[in-house]
Amino acid sequence: MTAPAYRRLTVEERRDQLIGTALVLFAHRAPEDVSLDDVAAAAGVSRPLVYRYFPGGKQQLYEAALGSAADELRRCFAEPQSGPLSRRLSRALDRYLAFVDGHDAGFAALLRGGSVAETSRTDAIVDGVRRAAAEQILLHLKVEPALEPGPRLRMAVRTWIAAVEAASLIWLDEGKQPPLPQLRDWLVDHFLALLAATAAGDPRTAEIARAALALERPDGPAGRLVRQVAPVVGDALHLL
Repeated sequence: MTAPAYRRLTVEERRDQLIGTALVLFAHRAPEDVSLDDVAAAAGVSRPLVYRYFPGGKQQLYEAALGSAADELRRCFAEPQSGPLSRRLSRALDRYLAFVDGHDAGFAALLRGGSVAETSRTDAIVDGVRRAAAEQILLHLKVEPALEPGPRLRMAVRTWIAAVEAASLIWLDEGKQPPLPQLRDWLVDHFLALLAATAAGDPRTAEIARAALALERPDGPAGRLVRQVAPVVGDALHLL
């Protein structure tokens, strides 16, 4: 048998290979603990070759890897705008939390800041992910074009995105407990509760919330939450 012919990688393929290799290393080690020699060795290439593609050194490679991870995180929240909102959030969170699970050390270093690789550009990349995620959630809430989200709803959604980040970091600190499905369900409950609380004081959010909740089903996450909350709320009827 003849050995398969060697194929030289194109410039784009080699660049993607180096970024992918760096992502694996940054996923489990803080940026300051990863050297260009580490990336070169893991990719099976020489250090000068890494510099040829990333003349700015590790900082440029880190920003490229971070940009690639950011693109993946943005895609986590992209979901067809059909069906119950809680189901859409559950699927998006499954993807997001799987990313956190697979990039634990890198995710923590990225969001906590303080890394020697942190710059205004890396901060902008991370903030871009947060804003993109918030816009995706708002897209799912605009059931009717006439119901534009107001400032309170925007604040509620961005608050929830921040809560998802914080919960993910705490989950890593707690040894990845509780199990991911329980964390996902709790975050969906958190969003639904925050939406209801915002709707209680904001007529525009109330219209959007009513339209979204009309699509929910008794056997879905929203139905489960209502059944769990009803006894608790029932004990507080004396406040009415």
